[in-house]
Amino acid sequence: MFHKILIANRGEIAVRIIRACRELGIRSVAVYSEGDKDSMHARLADESVCIGPAASKLSYLNIASIMAAAELTDAEAIHPGYGFLAENAEFADIVIESGLTWIGPSPSSMRIMGDKVSAKKKMAEAGVPLVPGSDGAVTEVEQAKEISRKAGFPVIFKASAGGGGRGMKVVHSEATVANAFSMCRNEAGAAFGDDTVFIEKFLEEPRHIEVQVLGDTHGNIVHLFERECSMQRNNQKVLEEAPSPFVDEETRKALCAAGVAAAKAVDYVGAGTIEFLMNPDKSFYFIEMNTRIQVEHPVTEWITGVDLIEWQIRVAYGEKLAFSQQDIKMKGHAIECRINAEDPFKFTPQPGTIELFHAPGGRSVRVDSFIYTGYKIPPYYDSMIGKIITHARDRQKCIRRMQRAIEELVILGVVTNQELHKRLLANPAFQSGDFNIHFLERWLSQMKL
Repeated sequence: MFHKILIANRGEIAVRIIRACRELGIRSVAVYSEGDKDSMHARLADESVCIGPAASKLSYLNIASIMAAAELTDAEAIHPGYGFLAENAEFADIVIESGLTWIGPSPSSMRIMGDKVSAKKKMAEAGVPLVPGSDGAVTEVEQAKEISRKAGFPVIFKASAGGGGRGMKVVHSEATVANAFSMCRNEAGAAFGDDTVFIEKFLEEPRHIEVQVLGDTHGNIVHLFERECSMQRNNQKVLEEAPSPFVDEETRKALCAAGVAAAKAVDYVGAGTIEFLMNPDKSFYFIEMNTRIQVEHPVTEWITGVDLIEWQIRVAYGEKLAFSQQDIKMKGHAIECRINAEDPFKFTPQPGTIELFHAPGGRSVRVDSFIYTGYKIPPYYDSMIGKIITHARDRQKCIRRMQRAIEELVILGVVTNQELHKRLLANPAFQSGDFNIHFLERWLSQMKL
């Protein structure tokens, strides 16, 4: 096994990886910015190296600084976590060419699945269901109009290299195609340096369901069932759960088989997530693959008993998966609430000093966080400061356990979204499982604050 791993990330995912390393007997190296000098990940790791100023582009996105830290500490492998450089194939190439091990999929897999046009082509070849639309890049307005008419309005224009909701335009009529097409291309070029655009039928009331996959270097690929990720605002997830309350057993088999087929099509190694949109009639379509660990991976760990970070490390070292598909059983239900330092209804970041932090406890309650009493939340990064994850024998019990955990959570000194979660967990539509990707935004717009 590796003797030392450098973690090219920060916050709760860095802490999560450090803990996995410790349990495997592996020494860990944390990298941190000047803005994170007091962060828990820098304190918990066996070694810590400052890699630059607070700004991400000068630190956590600075490949030269990260590689210098790896050389300085004699690290054997690099784990990228999620965000920052986690899906950067060029970074993976540099790590591998430097003689270190990249704890993630091959750069070629990342490139194929990181480009939505090439990903759709590969998925079509693998027989994975795709949303009706263009077969590849769309370069002319007249072409965009023809494809839109054929798919049927409304359609959505998407940046091939996009993500996080950027580079997307929903188009409801042919009269607005030209303007939307131009705007989408311009936004994509400015945000991603690539103005390639493709077109899909816009599914009006879908759910966002994703399948967790795990592969090794020996050709073995398994799924670990699905997660329900429809509770989102502005394309950002707020609460996730596993399994989905909407998916029946027959649909689950087809959905997970499609997830495995997608992973096999690119010879996937490590932990990855295949994302689908699912219609009310339970038809589903591939939208993208995340070639990294997900924020919401703990709900999958709860229902399967598989430590995904541990197995990312093990398969990167060359080990075979110690289990087959038939060995993986689903047990109970799990929910994750993302805790953000932000106004719970205006969603504006609220950095500041935590005067008191008390984490909830009790049976089947897990807290993944990097904060502590006296910690000063920096203003430079994402507002998520932790996650609460609960597990129980069924969904209703799990909801009640999460309600209890959210009530027990105490964070003083900064404003968090704790109140949003309290109201959401008590909402009858959420409790019944009757929601889709538009639910949260519609509910918030109707809420009297």
